[in-house]
Amino acid sequence: MRKFMFFAGLIILSQTLVFCQKANQSVVEIETTYGTIEVMLYDDTPLHRDNFLKLVEEGYYNGTLFHRVIEEFMIQGGDPDSRGAAPGMRLGMGGPDYQVDAEILYPVHFHKRGALAAARMSDAVNPEKKSSGSQFFIVQGRVLTDEELDQLEAMSAERKRQAVMMKYAEPYREQIMAFQEANDQEGFMVLLEQIMEEAAAEMDTIQGTIIPEDLREVYKTVGGVPHLDGDYTVFGEVISGMDVVDKIAAVETDYTDRPLEDVVVSIKLK
Repeated sequence: MRKFMFFAGLIILSQTLVFCQKANQSVVEIETTYGTIEVMLYDDTPLHRDNFLKLVEEGYYNGTLFHRVIEEFMIQGGDPDSRGAAPGMRLGMGGPDYQVDAEILYPVHFHKRGALAAARMSDAVNPEKKSSGSQFFIVQGRVLTDEELDQLEAMSAERKRQAVMMKYAEPYREQIMAFQEANDQEGFMVLLEQIMEEAAAEMDTIQGTIIPEDLREVYKTVGGVPHLDGDYTVFGEVISGMDVVDKIAAVETDYTDRPLEDVVVSIKLK
């Protein structure tokens, strides 16, 4: 009986600690044209948490738009250039004059439905995977099957190989373009072989990403976008208002994925 009471006490204590930890985490309200989304920021990604809260307190996001929306994928905002942007104006390059160091904690945090993550530039120009100073996205995603998850695991190695090749090819960009303009296939192939030789050692170390079983279960039941895992910093999650995310994700968009009717954002600390 004493042993039972001891273990019961441990369970209650652990639940209390978890509750207290969550209660201490910062929650922000993202007010939109379609309703309010409540997001909890993770404490184990402090650089992103503190930067996001600083911008919220400054009113940085107020009046900006969810400027990029792709159904069954994500909704993206945080570009200051979107504030008052003319219809049809291409958006997505704005932000403060700094980046935030990556805090990628996969598989602790991953791109499940409702995940809040930081946008960033591609590996070709940002190999350290540093985050945009202000832009973020919320995952809508979809439910996946075992077969689809198996395919993603197989494709992950190929994506990594492509990223490595792009990195090694970048210094030769002008030469590659010159060969293409001159239609010099022979010269291009010689250069390509040189690039492949330079990349060979790193290419040999590449392995595909294996999705852990517990994450697989989430992706098969709750949904998400697992192909982003390990590449972007996830620093929070939606705790209320996923129906609003779904409404925004369903709006009509133009060829740049910008909503035809502005989805205006205002963010405040709850």
